[in-house]
Amino acid sequence: MTEDRDRRARRSLVSLLGELPTLIIALLKDEIENLKRELSARLAKLGIGVGLFVGAALFAFFALATLIAAAVLGLATVLPAWAAALIVAGALLLLAVILVLIGVSSVKKGMPIVPEDAITSIKKDINTVKGLGQS
Repeated sequence: MTEDRDRRARRSLVSLLGELPTLIIALLKDEIENLKRELSARLAKLGIGVGLFVGAALFAFFALATLIAAAVLGLATVLPAWAAALIVAGALLLLAVILVLIGVSSVKKGMPIVPEDAITSIKKDINTVKGLGQS
């Protein structure tokens, strides 16, 4: 009876040890997928912020062109046409400022790019494999 029980216990231990590499590989694949998801989410937020900065730069360029046109019109004549150009330039600058503020907020949400959740999960997995438990 005891020999039969010992054989089953050994087979069970051997089969568990045989499955260990497969389990570790599956765990690593899952962790890599988690890392990819977290990085892509952060990079998407960073990309939106950069896109908003580009939009703000474009509007700032148009505002500068309008300010130059306003200066030309203001110097060329004393009529109120230049005042309208200044109002348009002010509106474009206001739009650029709003886009910059939204862009800064979006970039801050995406920073730091380091995937903290995935790193924490990997550390827990390493500690579990080492037999240290959840630290």
